[in-house]
Amino acid sequence: MDIVVKGRKTEVPERFRKHVAEKLKLDKIQKLDGKVISLDVEVSKEHNPRQADRSDRVEITLHSRGPVIRAEAAAADPYAALDLATAKLEGRLRKQHDKRHNRRGSGRISAAEVADVVPGVAELNGNGQLRSVETPQTVPTTRMGSLEVQGEGPLVVREKLHTAAPMTLDQALYEMELVGHDFYLFVDSETKQPSVVYRRHAYDYGVIHLESDPLAGSEAGGAGGALGG
Repeated sequence: MDIVVKGRKTEVPERFRKHVAEKLKLDKIQKLDGKVISLDVEVSKEHNPRQADRSDRVEITLHSRGPVIRAEAAAADPYAALDLATAKLEGRLRKQHDKRHNRRGSGRISAAEVADVVPGVAELNGNGQLRSVETPQTVPTTRMGSLEVQGEGPLVVREKLHTAAPMTLDQALYEMELVGHDFYLFVDSETKQPSVVYRRHAYDYGVIHLESDPLAGSEAGGAGGALGG
């Protein structure tokens, strides 16, 4: 795995480059994410004297066969900023590692427990044969959010409600890359509109802003559509 250290409008001394190699413990990072390809460390400097306590900024970008993970921090000197950014990076790597571990290791049930967990599943008798189950005569009615569904109805498998703070487009792109999804729903902090950022071809991205039109009727066709083009 390669570590690339570069400066943006500032020179990076050799001493700091060596410190980066010592601070970013590769064996620890590879233990948390075995698919890491490279690490980019970018150092920049803010020359505004009013921001002397945050004059040096360090951004670490981890490239792997999974999602790109970034961590950045600012402090009074580049060494302190590197410490803060490294702590953030390790925290996000650990979160992803635990998420993958829990997804693989939890939620598994034995075959004998399937009937208790999954409603309507076929049951086996003591001889391993299917046990006959009476078919109910009435058509079940359920509610899926604001819909009342009879029988199988429309395929609405899950409904979720999230509370989220408004964010910028850059923040939404960062969050999408962090969770490894192809799209990310957010509220734009500038327009206050619900928006979706999505991955297009190669490394391009697209964004859709949803604007309510009170004069539009149901025949307008709505705002749905494929995330493509």
